[in-house]
Amino acid sequence: MSFGMGSCKNEPKTEDPKEVAEDANEENLDTEATDSLEDDSQYLVDAAEVDMKEIELGKLAQTKSTNADVKALAAMMITAHTKAAADTKALADKKGITLPASLTEKGQDKYADFNDKTGHDFDKAYTDAMVDGHEKTIDKIEKASEKAKDPDIRMWAANMLPELRKHLEHSKMAKDKVDAIK
Repeated sequence: MSFGMGSCKNEPKTEDPKEVAEDANEENLDTEATDSLEDDSQYLVDAAEVDMKEIELGKLAQTKSTNADVKALAAMMITAHTKAAADTKALADKKGITLPASLTEKGQDKYADFNDKTGHDFDKAYTDAMVDGHEKTIDKIEKASEKAKDPDIRMWAANMLPELRKHLEHSKMAKDKVDAIK
């Protein structure tokens, strides 16, 4: 009898795309010349994770919601975060920083959770998540704009903030309208 397998399944455990990117950055940026970039790389990895999640949740909201305000917010998120993802990838490529290649486990879990919701429950969960997520992202990007050692990453973060603040305001307006429907 073999006790070597911890699971009945023979499927290999796939690593979370965010962890893969972080490990690659730790390895690739671990030289004296790029050491300070290793810490800064986390800002780009986190932003890429958020962009992918916002795009996928936006697409889901486009198909699941019947609320015009929620659909409009989702359309804005898809467009804006697709552009932000391209900007983040361009900077990451320039700096030799690896980004997650696909939606993270956390993002997949959130997607699955949202996919189980319908009607008003979906709209409420989506708008609540957009407000909460953008507040957290603004905090992280403000830190990057002040504390990143790399001047290009500081500038990238500073340039992201006005758009993220606009997203937060739109998210709050949509949330208020959804909350008003009982």
